[in-house]
Amino acid sequence: MASRKGTGRCARLLLVAVVSTGALTGCETLVDAASATGCKGTESRVDELKSYGVLDSRPQGTIVPKGFEDLNAGCWEDSGEAWVYADRTYVFPGDKAEVTRHYRAAAERDGWKPSAATRKSAKADKPASLCFTLGKKDDSTTLDVYFLTEEILEAEETETGPEFDSGAGYRVSINSTADGSATSCSD
Repeated sequence: MASRKGTGRCARLLLVAVVSTGALTGCETLVDAASATGCKGTESRVDELKSYGVLDSRPQGTIVPKGFEDLNAGCWEDSGEAWVYADRTYVFPGDKAEVTRHYRAAAERDGWKPSAATRKSAKADKPASLCFTLGKKDDSTTLDVYFLTEEILEAEETETGPEFDSGAGYRVSINSTADGSATSCSD
C-alpha cells in the first residue's frame, strides 16, 4: 500500500518541539489540550467514510495503479485539529474531462451537492478539481476529486509505477473533521 509520509515527518518534529517546550515550562500547550481527543475513538467515523460508494466508482478503463490497490483511510492531526479521511487513487488513460464528468454524475446520484467552483466548472465542461458536500447543515463531510501533480506525489513521498505514465493520476477523497465540526469546500 502506498503511503504519504512527507508532511508527517515535519509535523512530528514540530509536535515534539512544542510538547517539549510545554514540559520544560510546566505549561500545558495547545497541542496537549487538542490531542486529548484528537484521533482517539475515530475508528467508527473512518469506517463510515470508507463505506461511501463513490470511492469505488470510476470511469470505464480506469486503472488501479500498483501500490494503490487498497483503500487508504485513517485519521491525522494537523495544528491541533484532527481529520478523518478515506481515499482511492486511480489512473485514467483517456481525457481528464471524462473523469470530471463521471464524478459529477456519480456524486449527484449519491446525493452530494457541488461547491460553487464545481458548479462553475461544469458549465465549461473542462477537467477540474471537484468538491462536494452532503448539503446537510451540520455535516462536515466533503468529497474531493482532484488530479495528482508531480508536486503532490513528491510531497507525499509516494513511489509511482509505470501506470502513471499512461494517463492522468487522480484521487477520490472523502474528508471530515474528526469532531464533526462544520467545514466546507473552499471556493
